[in-house]
Amino acid sequence: MIERQRETGQRRIIIIGSGISGLAAEYQLKQASAARGRAVEVLLLEASGRVGGTVRTLKREGFLLEAGPDSFISEKPEALQLAKEIGLESRLIETSEAHRRSFIVRGGRLRPVPEGFQLLAPTRFWPFVTTDIFSWPGKARMALDLVLPRRTATEGNGADDESLAQFVRRRFGREALERMAQPMVGGIYTADPEHLSLRATMPRFLEMERQHRSIIRAMWRARKRTSAAQQRGTSGARYSLFLSFDEGVQVLTDRLAALLSDSIRLNARVNALDFDQATQRWHLTVNNDETIHADAVCLALPAYAAAALLRTLDGELANELDAIPYASTATVNLAYHRADIPHPLDGFGFVVPFIEQRATLACTFSSVKFAGRAPADHALLRAFVGGALQPDMFALDEDEMVAAVRADLHALLGIEAPPLFAHVERWPRSMAQYHLGHLERVARINERLINFPSLQLAGNAYNGAGLPDCIRSGRTAADNLLRVVSSL
Repeated sequence: MIERQRETGQRRIIIIGSGISGLAAEYQLKQASAARGRAVEVLLLEASGRVGGTVRTLKREGFLLEAGPDSFISEKPEALQLAKEIGLESRLIETSEAHRRSFIVRGGRLRPVPEGFQLLAPTRFWPFVTTDIFSWPGKARMALDLVLPRRTATEGNGADDESLAQFVRRRFGREALERMAQPMVGGIYTADPEHLSLRATMPRFLEMERQHRSIIRAMWRARKRTSAAQQRGTSGARYSLFLSFDEGVQVLTDRLAALLSDSIRLNARVNALDFDQATQRWHLTVNNDETIHADAVCLALPAYAAAALLRTLDGELANELDAIPYASTATVNLAYHRADIPHPLDGFGFVVPFIEQRATLACTFSSVKFAGRAPADHALLRAFVGGALQPDMFALDEDEMVAAVRADLHALLGIEAPPLFAHVERWPRSMAQYHLGHLERVARINERLINFPSLQLAGNAYNGAGLPDCIRSGRTAADNLLRVVSSL
């Protein structure tokens, strides 16, 4: 057994997992410890042969393929701030100015999302009235939100939470759920709206109801305030809502990996984790034959993987972590000659309601959304498959998956020609599902962690699933651990 000892007087913090959460944690530890003049040894252990987790950008035949996330939102500042800190601001790109809209499938056709429609409700009257996504009875039912009362605390499940499906049906009706909310929110969380916790994912809608009663009225008022701020020149908006990098999202993880390369170990799987109460130190078994000691540990892993390592230390904590469900998804990138696509591609892509019974959850027109994704006179499309509502699609083999997506693209975009190539990337158990009671479960997890002050969790399973959320998670965990080791 190989035993690695820390230098005398120097504290060691180990991060397990090199997704964006783990990389952000390591970066924060190094920056913060240097700023405080505190010598801390940081080591990141990654079981696989590459860093970045689900962030993966590929180049093939002049195309730029995103196998994982293709962008992040600027409304949450963490990803943008990190990009600036590590010298990537000049490489940020906005979505293309042309065709800034998306579509929803209804009756086998792509219908434009009404201008001003935000996930659940309209902020503009006329585009909502004239859209053919909803029937007239459906529109009338949605308009009832203007007069419906607030929900009382004793309604629904008796708590200040309800599922997305329950909320939308209550405020806007069944058609609004099936035709708009489910596909829109499903495209973000790949979740079943019947189980998705509104308070854990979109609490602002609950707050709108509490403050304004009507969601539509609250959104109209918010739009007026935003318009007034923009007219005064105080919006401060420099970037569009969705941002990426000139050569893909992996630019971010590659830069972090380069900055941290001296303290990252690949192909280093942690098989066991133990805590010595007497010495207050952690003992990690790596690759079954090496023991590494640490003063603090950050598990930047899926909740179920963290549970496996913590099972012998705290069974109750492990059970809570194991109870967080996950969905599996796949991305299918397809490259085409532009002339082989009859559709004008005059938007950023489309989402597909579950009731349409298609194999594809959503499709991004990647070469329209961001510059530099395809050579001239070519197009790149990216489809999403699987998720909580269609797990059988994820189980298909690669050829079957591509064939199912191509069948949808033929029906919806008129594409008959085969793609120049297709690339499938599978992400098993990658999307944490924030079911009803999620926030209460996270609170119970945090209560158990009080018994282990030198242990932190980070990742998309707790307080947000997007890149900015994961970066915040990692940096917060790092700050917490640095405070602990500084007191030792």
